[in-house]
Amino acid sequence: MSTSSQGAARPDADTGPGRAAAPEAPYPTATVPRQATGPETAAPPGGLSGAAPGSGRDRYFDLLRAVALFRVVFYHLMGWAWLPLVFPSMGVMFALAGSLMARSLKRPALQVVKGRLRRLLPPMWLLGVVGVSGMVLQGWGPDAEGHPGWWWLHLGFWILPLSDPPYAEGLPGWHGFVGEDWATEFAGPLWYLRAYIWFVLLSPFLLKALRALPWATILSPIALALALDLGWITLPGERVPSTLTDFSTFGACWILGMAHQEGILARIPRYVVPSVAPAVACLGLWYAMRHNLTEGHDLDDIPVGQALWSFATVLLLLHFSPSWSEWPRLLRRWDRLITLFNSRAVTIYLWHNVCILVAATLWDRLWGIDVMWRHYAWLLESPWPVLAATWLLVGGCVFCFGWMEDLAAKRSPRLWPDGSRPKRAGTHRG
Repeated sequence: MSTSSQGAARPDADTGPGRAAAPEAPYPTATVPRQATGPETAAPPGGLSGAAPGSGRDRYFDLLRAVALFRVVFYHLMGWAWLPLVFPSMGVMFALAGSLMARSLKRPALQVVKGRLRRLLPPMWLLGVVGVSGMVLQGWGPDAEGHPGWWWLHLGFWILPLSDPPYAEGLPGWHGFVGEDWATEFAGPLWYLRAYIWFVLLSPFLLKALRALPWATILSPIALALALDLGWITLPGERVPSTLTDFSTFGACWILGMAHQEGILARIPRYVVPSVAPAVACLGLWYAMRHNLTEGHDLDDIPVGQALWSFATVLLLLHFSPSWSEWPRLLRRWDRLITLFNSRAVTIYLWHNVCILVAATLWDRLWGIDVMWRHYAWLLESPWPVLAATWLLVGGCVFCFGWMEDLAAKRSPRLWPDGSRPKRAGTHRG
């Protein structure tokens, strides 16, 4: 069992400070671009949030976002290398974010960028208050990087993560409730916020390039990924190469989302995408197999393979996307859960790594009970109880910290926004 198999890994690991989902308006068909909406009808940042049912949003995108988040948590606990192949969550979330961003850019670019940052940063600041305080209490301080000035300067990335925020490595656990090196897991998901912010800042320019040279713009990140992998482009240090690698890995997915919103994909003959996308996916799989695609060394460590596989999957999902202003009958029972996932996507994503670590640490304490390890060792070795405990803890984080997403979006705080309507007083029968 892996409590977080990719701690500081790259892309789809959704962790990895050092590396490795947003409501939409309905549109008539899967190939017709989405229509513009009012200033704040779109949801929070980066494809990582949602709104209540009946808000005129595309429920198909909500489903993709919820599945992506569930797969992220499942993958970080299980560590199965084939999970990113089944569903490349990060590529999907970046594509949803790109579509939302293109729709929002019908308004002034500066206003849109400020709105996205306002929705994303406060939940991260809340995470930082908890995490950085804990690190400092365990002895992390200005001498951690060998130069106090650099430490204070790098702390600024906890305010605006244009690069990976610093964290303390190798910290001891907290009295058997939180495992060792917890700060690494705590800071793990922040790579996504850093990548998202750069995509947001670049989106006005990417949109202009997309309108002028559509396919050259869409494919340029993949070309960049190949150039970086082959050593044609080399940069000193770690921070700039890490940011550039994220852009090259997921940039095509982000731009595909923008192209879908702009109607560029609608101009492709219907038979082309189902013919080309599988070939691109096979190319990505072949590349990954040539670069040691194994358990513990998956797509997250192979940027070119990840870029090609995610690109192909996103292209198919956007091509076949139905228009759901309401749920199909088979999915109606999941409405409240999916609504909750979309309404608290930022919170779930930011806190899930810590929840996995706490759940695994608490479960491991049962080995100290004689009757458990003598007769139920098979249960103690199973990851499934840890998964259940993880989701209980995630629910606790949604309840305790999720309200920050509402404040960031200038909404009234809600503790459990699953779309259900509160019962009115006096409506019960005696």
